[in-house]
Amino acid sequence: MQSTRSEWAHAAPAAPADSIRNILVVDDSRVQRRILSASLQRWGYAVLEAGSGEEALAICAAHDVHLVVSDWMMPEMSGLEFCRAFRALARESYGYFILLTSRREKGAVAEGLDVGADDFLAKPVHADELRARIMAGERILRMEGELQTQNRLMADTLHELRTLYDSLDRDLAQARRLQMSLLPAPERVFAPARVSVMLRPSGHVGGDLAGYFPIGEQRLGLFAFDVSGHGVASALMTARLAGLLSGAAPEQNIALVPDGGSFAPRPPARVAAELNALVQSEVVTDEYFTLVYADVDLDSGRVRMVQAGHPHPAVQRACGRIEFVGEGGLPIGLISGAEWTGFELTLASGDRLFIMSDGVTECGDTSGAELGEAGVARLMRPLRGLHGRAYLDTFLARLGDVHGGDDFPDDVSGVLLEIE
Repeated sequence: MQSTRSEWAHAAPAAPADSIRNILVVDDSRVQRRILSASLQRWGYAVLEAGSGEEALAICAAHDVHLVVSDWMMPEMSGLEFCRAFRALARESYGYFILLTSRREKGAVAEGLDVGADDFLAKPVHADELRARIMAGERILRMEGELQTQNRLMADTLHELRTLYDSLDRDLAQARRLQMSLLPAPERVFAPARVSVMLRPSGHVGGDLAGYFPIGEQRLGLFAFDVSGHGVASALMTARLAGLLSGAAPEQNIALVPDGGSFAPRPPARVAAELNALVQSEVVTDEYFTLVYADVDLDSGRVRMVQAGHPHPAVQRACGRIEFVGEGGLPIGLISGAEWTGFELTLASGDRLFIMSDGVTECGDTSGAELGEAGVARLMRPLRGLHGRAYLDTFLARLGDVHGGDDFPDDVSGVLLEIE
């Protein structure tokens, strides 16, 4: 049964569209186009008309068409062919496509969906049904528009985040270079001894540092500390501590005391107590750190040390025997007024002292088991014939073999003293 003009005239008007502005009506029948267009205009839409698929494609190239209502059966280019060509157009947004057809078989509907039709209207077209299909299309396009807006916002946000990340990454890379500059020379000879240091932060910057400084002509200070946590806060604390154990500014070195125009060593246990008092009184932070500090007399081989929560240092004797020394002790910065007890050992020719961070002792193997002191000893024994940086580089490589790669979960640092 054909729709009457009365049905179209009394169909309820739609609300003005905010996601559909231009509707293209395509039909080779001028009368049918005018009937559809009149109602669509009355419902608040801007309507474009085409009498063929070729004409419709030209309109789509010149106008932003949001929704298409096209007859299926048209000469030369059918509605199905036009739909396929419409989908091939380069568009910034989605276009909703309603196909008008008198065909009822399921195969025809499947064919239309396959080429890109979104909906179908059976002919003769009823005004209320057309309006319902248009409103459904409008909801789809509105959601698509909202999704595009959200995607643009996400893309803009992602771009801003990437810009900030790149800037932060550059800053952290510079901070890493600055932190590495806090290290003394990687290897130095203080006859009759050789000192070498290593540092491998697990991130851009870390909380570990190891180093040495001369105390007069025949004495040497060695230190290794590990600030809790990771990242910028730990690195800033590390820089502060590096200044307190610097050989370049002995007047600021907390391990030294003025002595008649020169500087004398402060007992290691006292160094730990002074650092603890300083952190408790001046450094406003929740960070704490572990420490091993050693005062080495190069003439006698006597080493006075303090251990404050840091892993036990390893002594490898000339014969190859490995000992782990130390008294344990509390980390620094946890308890006000805490005290530490120093200890002593003697190094002879051919002996070496290796102070390492927990990034070494707690490094996990491929199964997750920590290396521990026994594992450290296994790594050290085959290296008796190596010295200086070659010793530390090989040790680090073997540690990577145990871990299954050099992406260590924690900072790895150490200082090696060898008596020649």
